[in-house]
This record gives sequence, structure tokens and C-alpha cells, in this order.
Amino acid sequence: MCAAFRPSEPQLISSRRNPLVGQLRQLHTPAGRRQAGLVLLEGTHLAQEVLRLDLQPRQLLCTPAWAEAHPGLLTQLTTRMERPGSGPTLVSEAVLAAVATTEHPDGVVLTLEPPEPPAPGSTFVLVLDGIQDPGNLGTLLRTALAAGIEQVWLAGGADPLQPKVLRASAGAALALPQRRLERQGVVALVNQARGDGHQVVAAVPPGAAGARPYWLLDWRRPTLVLLGAEGPGLSAPLLELATQRVCIPHSDAVESLNVAVAAAPLLLERWRQERMPGN
Repeated sequence: MCAAFRPSEPQLISSRRNPLVGQLRQLHTPAGRRQAGLVLLEGTHLAQEVLRLDLQPRQLLCTPAWAEAHPGLLTQLTTRMERPGSGPTLVSEAVLAAVATTEHPDGVVLTLEPPEPPAPGSTFVLVLDGIQDPGNLGTLLRTALAAGIEQVWLAGGADPLQPKVLRASAGAALALPQRRLERQGVVALVNQARGDGHQVVAAVPPGAAGARPYWLLDWRRPTLVLLGAEGPGLSAPLLELATQRVCIPHSDAVESLNVAVAAAPLLLERWRQERMPGN
């Protein structure tokens, strides 16, 4: 038990009109996140990811019940706070609910500065073109991290640092270096990488011109993987830069695979080829 955290103590914030509530609610929007230079993390799992990734929280809000249930985690997070001497802010359940985006928050939210942009030089890059659904994007980022992707370039689409994506990615969005640009900016990056010798691999539907099963490709080379949103697929400027086109053969009982589902075999094929050569 953590006797220092009791709801009767004066530091508890119980009013939803407290200015802090308004400040943190601004982080629900891309404009608010850009203006504040912060992202909002919700829930115990993401709090644990902050520790695992050795990140420094700017703010930590929790309910007394959460503090009582997680004294060790709370102590570790407090020691990692970005500002020396700062500590957690105790809030009522109503205040936490007002700050969080989830319907039933589990008792803790944190803020921290977004990750630094990636440095050049990666040999395995995922390029996402217009992925709008936060759940799909979060799942893609989690799969990318598991597959050893070194950078993610995003041509528009959902903000990878919005709370829904952070939750769906189980924290992977915090661990993966990312660039999010307008499409023409990503096209320029892909074109430059192609000139530097990377193979540019576009995922296309079975039967598309030039498509071959993904397992026939040598994925061990420096590679950019291009994935488009389900439905529209890859935009023409990116598709035209592809040096290879691959597909996932499947039954014609469905027209196409969900992009997050399709990413798993494609990205993990490199892992398989590196560890099981000749199979």
C-alpha cells in the first residue's frame, strides 16, 4: 500500500474545471499536440512501456486508487519525470475521465515529448500511404516493430501519436522512428532511397501487372516496403517508384486483405529469410 496517496489529501484535483483538464484535453487533437509539443498516453500498459523505453514523462496524473494499486510503478515513473522534483498529480476518477479519450480509463495518464525524427541510413523501411484508420495504423506499427523495421515513413493518414494509435500499437509507436510528411515529401524520400540502391517493394493485389508472390523476393537486401490503404491502394506517384511488385495469393472469396493483416507476412518474410536461408 502507498499511504502517501489518499483521496482526502489537499493535493487531489477533483474539479473538471481545473485548468489542467483543459490543457490536457487539447492533446486529443493534432493541432493541440503540435502546439504543446506533447503526446498523451493512457493506461497502465503504456505507462510500463514508458519505463521499458527509458522515456521521460512530462506529467503524470493518476487516481488515488491507481496509486495505491501500483506503488512500485508510480515510484519508477516519478524518478523518470523530465523535470527534477516534479511528481504525480492525484485526480479524481471524474477528472481522469475528462482528460482521457477512452470510455473507461484505468486510472493513469501521462504526457511526454514526441520521439525525435529518425536519422538517415536505415536498410528496412516501411512506407505507409494514406492509412486513415487508427486501429489499422497501430496494428501496422506493432507488426513493424516485431519484424525489425527500422523506420516508418507516413504519407499523410492518421497521426501516429494520437491516443488511439498509441493504444492499438501497444507502445510500438513510441519505439519506432517515424517521419510523417505530405505525400510529395515521402515520394522524394523514396526516390532518394531508390537512387541509393534500396529495392522499393510495392504490395499490390494478386493478378496486378508485374505482381509475384512475396516469398520469391530476396528481402535481405536494403528494402523499402510500400503499403497503401485498403480500397484505394498505393497512390500512383509511389507505385511508379516500385522496383518490385509483390502480392499475397489468397482465395477469391474475398476481394482484398485488410492492410494490417497483409503487412504481417510481408514484413516477417525478411526475418524468416535471414534466419532460415534456403527454406
